[in-house]
Amino acid sequence: MIKLSDVKNWTGYWEQLRTALLEPKVDPTLLEASLRDARAKMPVPVIWLLGKTQSGKTSIIRALTGSETAEIGNGFQPCTRSSRFYDFPAETPIVKFLDTPGLGVVSYDPGDDMQYCEAQAHLLVAVMKVADFDQAVIFDVLHAIRKRQPEWPVLLVQTGLHDLYPDGCEHLQPWPYGSEPLPETIPLDLRRAIQAQRAILKPLPGFGTVNWVAVDLTLPEDGFEPPDYGLEALWQAIESMTSLGLQHQLGGDQDVQDLYARTAHSHIVGFALAAAGLGALPVVDLVAVSAVQAKLLHSLASLYGQRWDRSTVTEFLGLAGAGIASGYVARWLSRAVIKVIPFWGQTAGAVWGASSSGATTYALGKIAIYFFERRKDGLNVDADTLRHIYAEELKRGAAVLKSRLREQV
Repeated sequence: MIKLSDVKNWTGYWEQLRTALLEPKVDPTLLEASLRDARAKMPVPVIWLLGKTQSGKTSIIRALTGSETAEIGNGFQPCTRSSRFYDFPAETPIVKFLDTPGLGVVSYDPGDDMQYCEAQAHLLVAVMKVADFDQAVIFDVLHAIRKRQPEWPVLLVQTGLHDLYPDGCEHLQPWPYGSEPLPETIPLDLRRAIQAQRAILKPLPGFGTVNWVAVDLTLPEDGFEPPDYGLEALWQAIESMTSLGLQHQLGGDQDVQDLYARTAHSHIVGFALAAAGLGALPVVDLVAVSAVQAKLLHSLASLYGQRWDRSTVTEFLGLAGAGIASGYVARWLSRAVIKVIPFWGQTAGAVWGASSSGATTYALGKIAIYFFERRKDGLNVDADTLRHIYAEELKRGAAVLKSRLREQV
């Protein structure tokens, strides 16, 4: 039964958010405990990267996330006896990259890492430098993994194409490495090396999907254009082998080129997923979700170099207006009605709560981008435009979260 006190709490959402922004009182320990429970509901997918040192694993992470190499190097944390992980973004991760450094230098048993990955949505990515013909250790590890987990999809990425270019050769356009057989326009030595690696892996055990992609991911100063050659093909392979929609979650719309907006997008998705996890829980809901949203807005203000003081917060909330708050309340009350339906309500109510919490967090983040961009450029913020953005991004946020919720809530 829906209690009057609960309705009052939900209708007080806007005031709760205001309080969380202006007078934060949530115990950080309590919030962290709530977030741990939320992550249990919304586990972070793992992309497991296997490859020898200097094979190009860090370049793949940099290309997929848009992060700088230095940030990635400083962000790895040990997780098992032989591996380390990199959360992106660090505070509220969307994806976790698992890396096994030194492969080929020391003996390696993948058992510990398989246990680490087994309960989470994942993709196994084997990275091989195309000019390195000694890949026996990678082949042995892949065979061992697929014998134990025959259903796991495997993406094999061949890197460093330019190492086998003849003098004066540039990247071939359009990208030709998805054809079978490989076209003769590809330089002979490079074509033979690619085919040799692929031939050795053909008898890989198991029945999970196996895809090959050839890429050349370099830094701009290396002089190869484009520096992310083959990245779109890499994304297409990842998206075809998973149902998580990571490309949009990590990078946003392809037409968004602004560095601030693209960086902010992954943080917004991370916080939205955290809020979705909290919304799926039966008790913590409002206070913790408001605290997560307040933390997101504070982080975005810092990213855009804006002061997030009482005056700025009050201006932002005033421009957003009660219309946004009332829309949020309607979603929460609908969720409450669903949850009291026996059996079906317990599952659907959790999904609805997660969707509501996540989508509103996503939309708040997006209007914050508009707000901070305008302030950064010394321009006025139009309230009607801000509210229109919120309405559109609320729908988009629900779509972004849909695949993850379907998989994990």
